[in-house]
Amino acid sequence: MAAFRRVFITGASSGLGAALARHYGASGATLGLLGRRRDALEATANGLDARLYLADVRNASAMQAAAAAFVTECGPPDLVIAAAGISVGTLTENSADAAVFRAVMDANVLGLVHTFQPFIPVLTRDSVLCGISSVAGVRGLPGGGAYSASKAAATVYLEALRLEMKARGIAVVTVAPGYIDTPMTRVNPYPMPFRLAADDAARRVARCIARRRSYAVIPWQMAWVARAMKWLPNPAFDLLFEKAPRKPRGLPT
Repeated sequence: MAAFRRVFITGASSGLGAALARHYGASGATLGLLGRRRDALEATANGLDARLYLADVRNASAMQAAAAAFVTECGPPDLVIAAAGISVGTLTENSADAAVFRAVMDANVLGLVHTFQPFIPVLTRDSVLCGISSVAGVRGLPGGGAYSASKAAATVYLEALRLEMKARGIAVVTVAPGYIDTPMTRVNPYPMPFRLAADDAARRVARCIARRRSYAVIPWQMAWVARAMKWLPNPAFDLLFEKAPRKPRGLPT
């Protein structure tokens, strides 16, 4: 399979998105890097052939403008990776968390739509759309209702999109990572088994993309964990997770 020549990545300011930018940039791809923090985007782009776009994936018009600018400047991408997202604890009983629920759902679900929609009309056959979901979407985790729900919705949305794109020869790849060592996870007050370094995770995601995997969990150990969680009877799942440590709450910025 030929290397990707033009790659557009959201969430490129840090974490997995930045690691994916370094991975594809090292192979000589022309990059479109989108995020909300210019200084962090500039740090990611250092030494790479990259165009930078300052935007929030929750803003559909801003995403359309960024996509149009990249296509005008560089041509249609042959790979679009939606890696932007928000991970934060939530509790339904707290009225202030209603705004956090909306922010998480908007970024993690509608952000995928806003990322892919502007590019689809100009993509050619053999192009790839990749969405980053999460193992957290397999079951609802206490204190993480918004995040778990958003990632479950992301996985199902990407499945529907995969079927819609088949006739056009465009692959849709869903990758559900376990824990990745990023600023997003370093605040978690609980053990994170099989945690991957961001650059290692990026290489694994890239392999899934190269193989046009319809759905993949990384690392493989978390695939077995996810499979076990999915099929646990509710009484057993409740017993194991009811009192599990919870992700810190807080308003995303």
